[in-house]
Amino acid sequence: MRSRRRAATWRTRARARPPAPASRRSSEPDVRVLVVGSGIAGLIAAYRASQRHDVVLVTKAAAGEANTAYAQGGIAAALFPDDSAESHAADTLRAADGLADTEAVRVLTSEGPARVRELIELGVAFDRDRASGELARGHEAAHSARRVVHAGGDATGREIERALLSAVRASAVALHENTALAELILSEGRIVGAELLGPDGLIVEPADAVIVATGGAGRLFAHTTNPAVTTGDGVAAAWRAGAELTDVEFYQFHPTALAVPGTPLISEAVRGDGGVLLDEHGRRFMLDVHPDGELAPRDVVARGIAAAMARQNGRPVLLDATVLGADYLERRFPGLTATTRAHGFDWATEPIPVTPAAHYWMGGVRTDVDGRTSLPGLFCVGEAACTGVHGANRLASNSLLESLVFAERAAAALDVAWRPLAPLPRGEVRTVAPVAPPHASTPVGLSETQADPFERPESASESHADEIARIQSIMWDHVGLERSAESLEQAGRLLAAIPRDSAAPGDIAALEARNLAELATLIVDAARYREESRGAHFRRDHPAPDPAWQRRVSWIQRASHASAAPSSSSDGPRSATGSPEFPTSADAPATTITSTGTTTRATLA
Repeated sequence: MRSRRRAATWRTRARARPPAPASRRSSEPDVRVLVVGSGIAGLIAAYRASQRHDVVLVTKAAAGEANTAYAQGGIAAALFPDDSAESHAADTLRAADGLADTEAVRVLTSEGPARVRELIELGVAFDRDRASGELARGHEAAHSARRVVHAGGDATGREIERALLSAVRASAVALHENTALAELILSEGRIVGAELLGPDGLIVEPADAVIVATGGAGRLFAHTTNPAVTTGDGVAAAWRAGAELTDVEFYQFHPTALAVPGTPLISEAVRGDGGVLLDEHGRRFMLDVHPDGELAPRDVVARGIAAAMARQNGRPVLLDATVLGADYLERRFPGLTATTRAHGFDWATEPIPVTPAAHYWMGGVRTDVDGRTSLPGLFCVGEAACTGVHGANRLASNSLLESLVFAERAAAALDVAWRPLAPLPRGEVRTVAPVAPPHASTPVGLSETQADPFERPESASESHADEIARIQSIMWDHVGLERSAESLEQAGRLLAAIPRDSAAPGDIAALEARNLAELATLIVDAARYREESRGAHFRRDHPAPDPAWQRRVSWIQRASHASAAPSSSSDGPRSATGSPEFPTSADAPATTITSTGTTTRATLA
């Protein structure tokens, strides 16, 4: 059959690659690893894992077309004598608004400096002070120290992508571009591979471990700083496979995107270096909102801008960076200078219009500090993961650092026994019925008549594009910066009214539409459930934080079609059985329900 030939061809190509590095010893375990995604998290995971294991890396578009490449401001780390990991941790916890995982934050800030130095060893050319030759460092919102290192002025992510892609291409990693994750394959309670949509059709790729590094889902919203590839593919596939998702109601809106079609990001570093926000009357309105003004946490600044825009009938506010001068702007922010100029603005002489836009998902697939998920065989890193370091609101320039630190740890964790995910310290798990059964839980092939997924029929592409546009409009209008029971109920009704195709997606557009629809519905449910305001989640009908809600909420989809209901349990660890390298878990585990005071937890027995 044609489908079998395709699967076999893929595996042959995957093996035809450079010999393993000399550092890999024949006595070490040789695990077949599939990494999905080519941002900083995927590239680090693949590169490090390839030093000991057999690694295939797939990415939906061209390698390097990831959110990482669009990161401007830099990467935060306590690299300097006047700073400390403890200070960085304190800033991270403060921004997280009471929901961060303190152990994950400790790991992030204590291991971060060493990981950044390793980037330099891999060839990342961070900017340096012209006088001293030391690393240049910037200041960004809610940081108590100047600890943000950057590259190319405002092209940090692109420089990191360049260096890491070069390292991966020179390694033993088998890299396949234009190949999207369709489904994770679940067998006897563990992930054993994935179904991929590539130029040759559907591919079944077996793996001992799958590392999902597919990024966020900014394309859920009509206005976003994210590129077109950010459709939540990995999170949605993990959700359908039964993985636990956490903190999905918390989506960060960056305060300053240029108010033009495409809403390109205007880095936080501009405000860190002295740029100020003005209303249409020329008044610095953020000074009335927070003592730190423009350098308040992102959720505060974004809502402050939204309120100012509401007072001026929706017109954007202004970012005034003229005080920095033309020479400085050209040198420090060359990319932004080119972007603003391309849209007809001279930001050295005039303020530019800015507006909030969807930027970063704090929620995602719940993991421990080694990238393990609730499903044996499945790891998740980067924005697709929820390590707990960001809590309800991410600190500026912590995203690249999180990807770097935890991708490194996930690659190392491939060599140790699978440990089940511990219960959330402060949280609960809600079990919900799936909208439809997962497309595939065992390997399947591509039929002889299946269309090439990259040859999108015009009518189908238009239909899926319309569906995605409707989802984006609903999410922006009803589930954006401000929410309420009424707006969320309306969003739920509108999303439910969008026709769903229960068949397996035959092309990338159909896959993306399905993923966005599923994730939008889940975010609406989670936002409706959390009846308080905290961090990036603001409810007009519950405008203040509620101490009773200082807990994290996880969601699991069960094939048993269980009804949505909160579950709580004892503090005991989840049980799992299997081999030392990659244990399996019991099929269809039941949820044990107990209560522990004001904290609710779930243990899978």
